[in-house]
Amino acid sequence: MRILITNDDGINAPGLATLTKIAQDVAGPDGEVWTVAPAVERSGVGHCINYTTPSLLTEVSDRRFALEGNPADCVLAALYDVMRDAKPDLVLSGINRGNNAADNTLYSGTIGAVMEAALQGVPGIAMSQFFGTGNRNLADPFEGAAQHGADTVRALLDHGIWTNDAYRVFYNVNFPPCSGAEVKGRKVASQGFRDDTFFSMEPVTAPNNRRYLWITGGPQDKPTGPGTDVTANLDGYISITPMRADLTAHDLLTDLSNRLD
Repeated sequence: MRILITNDDGINAPGLATLTKIAQDVAGPDGEVWTVAPAVERSGVGHCINYTTPSLLTEVSDRRFALEGNPADCVLAALYDVMRDAKPDLVLSGINRGNNAADNTLYSGTIGAVMEAALQGVPGIAMSQFFGTGNRNLADPFEGAAQHGADTVRALLDHGIWTNDAYRVFYNVNFPPCSGAEVKGRKVASQGFRDDTFFSMEPVTAPNNRRYLWITGGPQDKPTGPGTDVTANLDGYISITPMRADLTAHDLLTDLSNRLD
């Protein structure tokens, strides 16, 4: 198996080192693991691509490349340049430092990478490590992902639903904020919504008296309702959420058509 790995935390991020080991485990001794990751951190860029500017690609080592671009750009660079002679069988993105559950999903470059993979017809799985009091101070805060990541990927490859329609399914996986030994198992969950957590902006005056705006977030430790990703994570479970890039509100189409007619 040929696996492409990428992330949004940058090519030197510790989570990418964890993902490399997971990918090598899944690919097996006869497989190949290729890395095309952003040269610097690109968190929060979603599905953004460098549409109006070129992207510098640097070969760091064998099968390992750094791109001055976004995670979705990295997937495109791999498919149409780095791995153009034999495209990957699977794209893995992560392991993100922090959860990409609930509404965080909408901003995530980790998710953007596998969304692009799905649009290009390649299976993709995004993986993120929830941070909290149960793992933040561990010697390896990515312990949950490190111990359960390969088995989770294999489970999805063997038993997941992989569609061949226009907007193919991809998967969002979040590992709970606890040690590897405390992980209780896996749960299929829907994307939650944090009612009391929104991104906002806070003004700060620099020493040179220039005024800047910083993005601020909110609490991550509140459940998001039964059957949702954050609730599963906070209960100690790995959440698995099937997703599509289709943003259509299908449940409203018939009613809206009747109203407008």
